[in-house]
Amino acid sequence: MSEFFLNAILMIFLAFIAIMAIRQNRLFGVVMLSGAYSLVAATWFVVADAVDVAFTEAAVGAGVSTVLALGTLSLVGVEEKKRPIEPFALVIALGTGLLLLLAVLDMPSYGIATTPIQLHVAPHYLLESEREIGVPNVVTSVLASYRGFDTFGETIVVFTAAIGVFLIIGGWTRAERSGQETSPANENRSNHTQEKSDA
Repeated sequence: MSEFFLNAILMIFLAFIAIMAIRQNRLFGVVMLSGAYSLVAATWFVVADAVDVAFTEAAVGAGVSTVLALGTLSLVGVEEKKRPIEPFALVIALGTGLLLLLAVLDMPSYGIATTPIQLHVAPHYLLESEREIGVPNVVTSVLASYRGFDTFGETIVVFTAAIGVFLIIGGWTRAERSGQETSPANENRSNHTQEKSDA
């Protein structure tokens, strides 16, 4: 019962953060709320015993994505541009949300012992992983071998996001430095042109 209340509190908190992000006009506030949303979602994944997903959500969603968004704000500004709501985009969003709700209703109950993963996949990992992989830790064998491509993909995502952060921050720094270096030359050129026009 206590776990149910904890899940309910986390879900309500997630909904509250999402509503606040939608109502926010300053992009900096949206980025901060997005990072908070990712942290709460990572906490919820931990409660649901999905620690690997929680780690990825905390690293990518709350960490790298937040830094990348902040670096982008340094280039595009912090104020939201007012635009009318596109009817087609609204229909697509509502339709996608409806499909997701229908998919959730078709899922088995949380923690039920008769799901295929509990009857076939999990017992195989627990009983055969050490013999097949040679690693005594089941979590390590699953992440490094059985789900090796998935882990490799997550690593690529984190690495690509980090490279994007460095490129944005580096480009902004170079642009600022370039502006500082060329501004005296531009000023001298404009002064020289003004002197010619005065003469």
